[in-house]
Amino acid sequence: MKDEYILNEHNKDEFPPAHTAEHLLNQLMQRMFGCERSDNAHVERKKSKVSYILDSKPDRKEERAIEQEMNALIGQDMPVTYEYVTRAELEGMIMSAPDGSPDSRLSLSRLPEDASETIRLARIGDYDVCPCIGKHVRSTSQIGRFELLGTNWDEMKKSFRVRYKVVQ
Repeated sequence: MKDEYILNEHNKDEFPPAHTAEHLLNQLMQRMFGCERSDNAHVERKKSKVSYILDSKPDRKEERAIEQEMNALIGQDMPVTYEYVTRAELEGMIMSAPDGSPDSRLSLSRLPEDASETIRLARIGDYDVCPCIGKHVRSTSQIGRFELLGTNWDEMKKSFRVRYKVVQ
């Protein structure tokens, strides 16, 4: 008997390589700058834009490092897999990171209020995991090359916008 999961409807038809790159970029930005995952992303086939709240504007060297590290991560050919958990299981996972601290990669705060009891986690190797019902590639090597098209800094909002595309 096959398990069937009832999940929320998804209202986007994202381009899987760019969407998977967004996951990698979110985790990279968390690790490099200690920020939260973006809650302001526009991911498309031709060009994607993702914003992060940072303490200060990254310099040119850090911007180049973002692009270089993204391509290194893509080159690792990490598998993209899925796991289905209940809300209660997800809460337990959040509180049981390997070092005993809360797992900052996971959060219930971004789930819609009417989210189903069953949550799909998208995993990229051991690098990233987050609740997501979107479309992804099977492994990071299918993303292609990550090209940083440019950035913008809003000093008032402390918002760093990254514009990128993936080239296959």
